[in-house]
Amino acid sequence: MNAPPETPPRSAAATPAIDASGIALRTESLSLWYGARQVLADVGLAVPERRITALIGPSGSGKTSLLRCLNRLNDEIGDARVGGRVYVGGTDAYANDTLVHDLRRRVGMVFQKPNPFPLSIHDNVAWGLRLFGLRHRRELDDRVEAALKAVSLWDEVAARLDDSALDLSLGQQQRLVIARALAVEPEILLLDEPASAFDPAATLRFEELLHELARRRTLLLVTHNMQQAARVSDYAAFLHAGRLVEFGDTDSLFTNPRERQTEDFITGRYG
Repeated sequence: MNAPPETPPRSAAATPAIDASGIALRTESLSLWYGARQVLADVGLAVPERRITALIGPSGSGKTSLLRCLNRLNDEIGDARVGGRVYVGGTDAYANDTLVHDLRRRVGMVFQKPNPFPLSIHDNVAWGLRLFGLRHRRELDDRVEAALKAVSLWDEVAARLDDSALDLSLGQQQRLVIARALAVEPEILLLDEPASAFDPAATLRFEELLHELARRRTLLLVTHNMQQAARVSDYAAFLHAGRLVEFGDTDSLFTNPRERQTEDFITGRYG
């Protein structure tokens, strides 16, 4: 493949206004290269607010790479190049005057493997709050408690907030890192196969948590589990080879897909 063309610099003044009513996040002609390898091609996606949208597709289809574009985590990869646009609400995420740390506060991310910091349970949740300038102890404690309650973890850890987060079980660690993301009150939460290591009982509890979270914020969930996608999501997007093949409400996409490629994947003919 030929090397990608240079991506022109963005100008905040030239950013077109869009109607963000009812849409939490929008991509327009979003493309991504790692060096000369293109991993996303012209992805146009509108994610409804306060809903769960599942990203499905075979391994290597670009699902995680797409998530990483949405809060600019690909900025950390030296040979990554992004083309097209990403809007959070009406804000161009890649405009010259966009503050990346503020974008990442608005668009949080939870990874497949829990990544608690080697700190106490309390300080893990308070970490982002301190990063954004909150220092008052009482307010910190209240925000930590609220975040832990939001993920149904407070009752399990309230008596040992000073213990190391690394001593928690795998499921508790995953809920902890979600609480850490929620503490800074993101508008959108990106979840990259967050329940892949859970047993069935823990998975069910986790899916119940997702529905609770979606009452107040937008969730974008990568999952390889088709049953899970069908159970928890309101909308679904099918990616293949870096392209968005089909997007729609989950019931329609799973029961009456428009594209043969989507049907073949959902029914297990490949992937």
